[in-house]
Amino acid sequence: MFNPSQADVRRFFCGVRAKMISGGPMEAIETLASLWIAEHPEYFDELSDVDAALARNYDAETERTNPFLHLSMHLSISEQCSVDSPRGIRQAVELLTRKRDLHDAHHAAMECLGQMLWESQRSGRAPDGEAYVAGVQRLATTDGSFKSAS
Repeated sequence: MFNPSQADVRRFFCGVRAKMISGGPMEAIETLASLWIAEHPEYFDELSDVDAALARNYDAETERTNPFLHLSMHLSISEQCSVDSPRGIRQAVELLTRKRDLHDAHHAAMECLGQMLWESQRSGRAPDGEAYVAGVQRLATTDGSFKSAS
């Protein structure tokens, strides 16, 4: 399994942004990442300076979204859907895209993914993929507002 460090993730996304600018060749995962980066022009400056990215502490900046975490979640949800793991996530996100565009559907799924990870950390148990999928399904079949299952 691939378990990148925070610095690895930041270098990866900054490297993809550099390739986007230069027109350099990309691997498949970089191409996918570039599509999500293109959806977030507000991150372009931060992704253009790898040294600043490595030095920045987003945990101390509660009003600022961590672009590397945000883009990583987009990439994770894309990968989860491509292999349908946890089982049912592909269908749940597809259902959600009937109400929202793919980008907004991902943002909604991120809320559920974040909730699942928070619950796992809080309880000391493994992440509950079924609860995550159920949360995305609820968003797809209700008014669309996020509500925690707990």
